[in-house]
Amino acid sequence: METRKNHTPRNGIPQCGKLWLLAACIALAACGNRQEAPAAGEPQDVTVVRIGHVAPTTGANAHLGKDNEYGALLAAADLNAEGITIGGQKVRIELLLEDDASDPKQGTAVAQKLVDAKVSGVVGHLNSGTSIPASRIYHEAGIPQITPAATNPRLTRQGFRTTFRVVADDTRLGSALGQYAVTTLQSKAIAVIDDRTAYGQGVAEEFIKAVQQAGGNIVAREFTTDKAVDFAPILTSIKGKQPDLIFLGGLDAVAGPMLKQMKALAIDAKFMGGDGICSSALYRLSGNTIADDKVFCAEAGGVEGVGVATLEAFKARFRARFGTDVQLYAPYVYDAVRVMVAAMQQAGSADPAHYLPVLAATRDYPGITGPISFDEKGDLRNGALTFKTIRAGKLATLAVVR
Repeated sequence: METRKNHTPRNGIPQCGKLWLLAACIALAACGNRQEAPAAGEPQDVTVVRIGHVAPTTGANAHLGKDNEYGALLAAADLNAEGITIGGQKVRIELLLEDDASDPKQGTAVAQKLVDAKVSGVVGHLNSGTSIPASRIYHEAGIPQITPAATNPRLTRQGFRTTFRVVADDTRLGSALGQYAVTTLQSKAIAVIDDRTAYGQGVAEEFIKAVQQAGGNIVAREFTTDKAVDFAPILTSIKGKQPDLIFLGGLDAVAGPMLKQMKALAIDAKFMGGDGICSSALYRLSGNTIADDKVFCAEAGGVEGVGVATLEAFKARFRARFGTDVQLYAPYVYDAVRVMVAAMQQAGSADPAHYLPVLAATRDYPGITGPISFDEKGDLRNGALTFKTIRAGKLATLAVVR
C-alpha cells in the first residue's frame, strides 16, 4: 500500500509531480507495466494498492486474455467508485497489466517483473502452462496469486500457500465430462485429442479415466499442439475408427478450426471439450459450422437461482463498458480481484504477509460466479460445473452440477 505524496512508491517509479521529472516518468511508463490511469483530482492522502494482472493479450488466445483483462479493469473501477478503505485509509486500486502470450518463459518473466514492482497480489494467469511456473516465483516472494482460469490440479498441489483458484480443477472437470459423455450422451466409441499443454493433457487424462470407469471405449488417442492449424492427418486417422464423440483437451483457438475441418471431412461425431472451448467465440472460430446439439463443454463454475440474474447483470454492464460480450473467464477475474481486496480490507492491510492468512480462510464470499471458499490447498470448495451446448450459434446451458 502506498500513499500518493512526493516520495518514491513501492515499485520504485518516482511520482511525476514536478516538471523536470515529467520526461523521465513518461519514459519509465512507456517501458514498464501498463497501468490504469489515476483518477482525476485524486486527493493527496489516497493510498494506492497495486495488483498485477496477467493474461495472454497477444497470440492465438488474445481474445480470452483481453476478456480476462476487461474483467479485472471492471472490478478495479467498481472498487474505486465505491471509495473503499483498508485499515481506515482510503485507497485506490491500480492494476499493473501484463501479457504472457500463453508462453511459459514469458509468463515467468512477467511474474518476476510484478514481484520486482512489489505488487500486493496477482490475478492470473489464464493458462495452466504459465500459471504453474509463475506460481513458484510468487510463492518465493510471498505474494498471493489467484488464477481465474488455470485448472491443472498440479497448480495447487505444490505446497505453495500463496496459490489459489476460483474455478474447479481438471480432476473434477474431466471426470464430470467423461461421465456425461458415457451416461448422458450415450457415447460408445470415443476419440481423444490433446494439445500437449498442461491444461490440455491434464483434462484429457482425467476425461479418459472417467470414460473407462463408466464403461466407455476409447478408440483413438491423438496429439496436436496449441499452435497447430492443420488437423487433417489426425482427423482422417480418427475417422477410420468411426467414433461417435471426439474429445479435445485444448482451447477454442484449436477447437474452432478443428470443427471446421471435421465438417469438411464429413465426420459426423459429437464434439466435446472442457472449459477451454466453452467460449462465446467458438462458433465464429469454427467458421459458423456448428450444428445444434453437436458440441458440448463444461464451464468450471456456475450459478443457479437468483445468481443467474446477478451474472447476467454483470454481463450487460461488461458489454456496455467494453463493447463486446463476455467470452469466458471475465466474471471469474472480477471475483478474484474483489475477493483479494476483501481479504485486505478484513486484515486491515494490503501487505501480503498480513492479508494472506485472511485470504486463505475465505469462506462463502458472495461472488457473482457463486460463493467462494478456499480449501487447505487453495482450491475452490464445492465448485460448480455448468454443462453447455451450442444452439443457433450461441452457448446454451444444459445443467449446473456440484
